Amino acid sequence: MASSAQSGGSSGGPAVPTVQRGIIKMVLSGCAIIVRGQPRGGPPPERQINLSNIRAGNLARRAAATQPDAKDTPDEPWAFPAREFLRKKLIGKEVCFTIENKTPQGREYGMIYLGKDTNGENIAESLVAEGLATRREGMRANNPEQNRLSECEEQAKAAKKGMWSEGNGSHTIRDLKYTIENPRHFVDSHHQKPVNAIIEHVRDGSVVRALLLPDYYLVTVMLSGIKCPTFRREADGSETPEPFAAEAKFFTESRLLQRDVQIILESCHNQNILGTILHPNGNITELLLKEGFARCVDWSIAVYTRGAEKLRAAERFAKERRLRIWRDYVAPTANLDQKDKQFVAKVMQVLNADAIVVKLNSGDYKTIHLSSIRPPRLEGENTQDKNKKLRPLYDIPYMFEAREFLRKKLIGKKVNVTVDYIRPASPATETVPAFSERTCATVTIGGINIAEALVSKGLATVIRYRQDDDQRSSHYDELLAAEARYSFVENLLLWHQTCDKQREVFWKWLTQHRSCSSVGTRSEEASAQGKETCAAAELLRMAKDCIARRKCLSTVLQIYLGIPKKQSSSCLFFSGQVVLKLWWNTSSVVLVSNSICQRKLALSPSCLQVEVEVESMDKAGNFIGWLHIDGANLSVLLVEHALSKVHFTAERSSYYKSLLSAEEAAKQKKEKVWAHYEEQPVEEVMPVLEEKERSASYKPVFVTEITDDLHFYVQDVETGTQLEKLMENMRNDIASHPPVEGSYAPRRGEFCIAKFVDGEWYRARVEKVESPAKIHVFYIDYGNREVLPSTRLGTLSPAFSTRVLPAQATEYAFAFIQVPQDDDARTDAVDSVVRDIQNTQCLLNVEHLSAGCPHVTLQFADSKGDVGLGLVKEGLVMVEVRKEKQFQKVITEYLNAQESAKSARLNLWRYGDFRADDADEFGYSR
Repeated sequence: MASSAQSGGSSGGPAVPTVQRGIIKMVLSGCAIIVRGQPRGGPPPERQINLSNIRAGNLARRAAATQPDAKDTPDEPWAFPAREFLRKKLIGKEVCFTIENKTPQGREYGMIYLGKDTNGENIAESLVAEGLATRREGMRANNPEQNRLSECEEQAKAAKKGMWSEGNGSHTIRDLKYTIENPRHFVDSHHQKPVNAIIEHVRDGSVVRALLLPDYYLVTVMLSGIKCPTFRREADGSETPEPFAAEAKFFTESRLLQRDVQIILESCHNQNILGTILHPNGNITELLLKEGFARCVDWSIAVYTRGAEKLRAAERFAKERRLRIWRDYVAPTANLDQKDKQFVAKVMQVLNADAIVVKLNSGDYKTIHLSSIRPPRLEGENTQDKNKKLRPLYDIPYMFEAREFLRKKLIGKKVNVTVDYIRPASPATETVPAFSERTCATVTIGGINIAEALVSKGLATVIRYRQDDDQRSSHYDELLAAEARYSFVENLLLWHQTCDKQREVFWKWLTQHRSCSSVGTRSEEASAQGKETCAAAELLRMAKDCIARRKCLSTVLQIYLGIPKKQSSSCLFFSGQVVLKLWWNTSSVVLVSNSICQRKLALSPSCLQVEVEVESMDKAGNFIGWLHIDGANLSVLLVEHALSKVHFTAERSSYYKSLLSAEEAAKQKKEKVWAHYEEQPVEEVMPVLEEKERSASYKPVFVTEITDDLHFYVQDVETGTQLEKLMENMRNDIASHPPVEGSYAPRRGEFCIAKFVDGEWYRARVEKVESPAKIHVFYIDYGNREVLPSTRLGTLSPAFSTRVLPAQATEYAFAFIQVPQDDDARTDAVDSVVRDIQNTQCLLNVEHLSAGCPHVTLQFADSKGDVGLGLVKEGLVMVEVRKEKQFQKVITEYLNAQESAKSARLNLWRYGDFRADDADEFGYSR
């Protein structure tokens, strides 16, 4: 066990005890200690040493569960202070000891010295000197050691230390609590704040028994998020350790046993408490993982308050080095090169709610399945008619919405793909069809994990794995958190909506979006579009009231679009063109002439899904709009290749410049429709370019009111004295000639005087008359509104009208920012502005004009800090990007501030960049 030193002596003299060395593992009581040796290839041997010639009090002992009549035994007086004295002095320290006596039962008695030889502190003498132990009765002082014990005891008595002090020592007896009636309430009451504790026992590497201070709760604590190999109890009562169980237990014992620690109580499981143990030298949870003594467990990792990603990273560290329990570990992507594990690709097709086809840089196509999520599916065997063929995309609730979500976010865009694992092919069984090999990966776009976004919207669920199944998403914990965070929200649950509700959601979506996409196949049911298609057309007409109606072109490009919900079809007419007719059916694309369109429109993985931008609809219910394939506008391509001419209706479109540019290039080639084109001479006009610089002329204003949509009203400081003088004169006049209650009959738009809650009269304008008791007024000099009875209104004298002094409250809006659409986020921004600038003097500069009110920048009068920029820095608002050259410098400053707020995840950005690709899955939209 420990190194020993044999002291020499004459052959005829008395035997000198062998000096042995070891490390203190545990203090059982004031006179019993467990000493261990140095570890060599595994846990070291250990032995119990009882201190000779002294006696300390017995610690409390819990009644045995097998003895119903037994009772708990409390501490003896001064027993716990004696144990604590030794624990603080000896735990983890190197000592030397001699064995003086050994009983037939194997109990060993001896002397223990702190240090490497017997010249160190004698532990027994120290205990007696502190009054924490006594000499054994009947002991005779017949040797130097016993004489010193006697002297130490007399000194302790004289100094009244420990048990020799006044009183019976009852204050040293602990009130131990072995059980907790309500563990959940007990954990919650500590609010996840660190609790001081002493580790009393280590059951295995991840389960300990702790004494919580200062209330002396003796509780079992399981380390949150991990599990170490354990000891299986056999039928005969013996324990069989799993591989590395003993090593894991020793790892925890050698660092925590009887140490002063802090425990964060995080949750409870049955009567056991889940927590994290913190020691000044480190976090044992993460150390166990990093050394390969433990693995992460999904059921408790979510409560780990320091972040599940730290535990996953520590586990990954051990896996990569194949430490201990991971010695036979093989990574799920071990056979893949790094370039095949992580790559950027373009999404060409969405196969299903969890599968996409991407185009690699090499030009190859690859099918990717989203890791660890399961798309919507039917539950139960009787969910559909056995005689009816199942169409999963349309018959499974929310399957269509899930696929549409992916399509709108990903089609035609570049994504980052991280391969998590390769699922091998599986043969078919009686209940499960055959599956080919699948590449499962995490797909991100704009920093958003698209699988997490699906789960966040309730359009997918997270797969649960066996604990030893390592084939899962590298962001599995984030997926679980997203599912837990949104599972309680109504209308996001997958299995509680009917197909009728699903169709209703689809038609509503159809009216609210100007773009849609289709598989591009002409349906077999094209001749029977049905009532729902007509209803959709009507709804779309209602949604497009603001779009100018256009007559159907006599000769246009037509393409049939399958409406997936009912497999019906609709015809698309291309805006702004006079072109050849084109029909799209299930097998191919047929053009009257030229192969360029056929190459573009051929049914290949790159164009199975197209994007259609609908502008209007004709009387026959046909869509008029634009078709985009592989990111290119087909109208522009047709014009560019001299297969079409630009129609005058294109002038209203945002693609007009692109069409004109393409047409000019085609004219120069004089091919196809421009074969006989003759260019007309055009008078050259040299354009005069005027560059406008940003004007920064700040004037002092006084902010009087902030509205709920973040507009604000200000008074010009320069005319402030005029307003004060007018108000003083007006109130003096009212005091002399008070208005008669009820004599004034308010009318909408009239100027009047109104009595505010402070009892003073102010100039106002009547905005609305609901009843004599509800008159909506606007205070023209301050910008606030109020609903008053007519009895608090009066006629405004011409001497104080707006001709004498114009209304002093001017409405403005912040330039270069966007106000959040979410009510709570907008309220946070408004509250911040109210706190900062309401009823204070600021500096105002008009940046640009708009239909509502001028947009301005506002500065604090003292610090000259930009108020709008401050809101951006705090993540309370977003930046409105403007293209004017004179604003580029200030826009850049605003965007830099927005990026800083994103990095710090402040307020709007606390869940990441929700605006990437219109990511309304996080509760916001542009």
